[in-house]
Amino acid sequence: MLGLGADRLRADMNRLLALLFHQGVLDEQFLQLQQLQDESSPNFVSEVVNIYFHESEKLLRNLRGLLMDRECSDYKKMGIHLNQFIGSSSSIGAKRVRNVCVAFRAASEQNNRAGCLRALELLEHEYCYLKNKMHELFQLEQQRLLAAGVRYPMQN
Repeated sequence: MLGLGADRLRADMNRLLALLFHQGVLDEQFLQLQQLQDESSPNFVSEVVNIYFHESEKLLRNLRGLLMDRECSDYKKMGIHLNQFIGSSSSIGAKRVRNVCVAFRAASEQNNRAGCLRALELLEHEYCYLKNKMHELFQLEQQRLLAAGVRYPMQN
């Protein structure tokens, strides 16, 4: 009985991943990240992605702060933050977030405050969607491990 539940949860995880790839949310880099996970590091992917989320929250706060200062938007500093965001998004396979960051950087290079504000809004939307879907995926993984009788500490 335990195996059937684990199989159903594995199928749910595969369907969710297929959807995220089909939507362009994730790319092949995420699969490469998954290949690094094994029995010796069973929470590797969730740990790496959670570090990404923690760092991304800081970058989003910094970008928002720079854009909210109507008098002086520091486009050069914005570009530095966006380059960090692009790199970290690429490293976990967050394709749509990375693509929005690239467009955001183009607007910042043109000192286009209105374009930057639109890009920030879209970036926050894509980031939240990614975060929610990754949380859903990791919950399914934890449930699958429990159904299979494997117990690892839960990561938040």
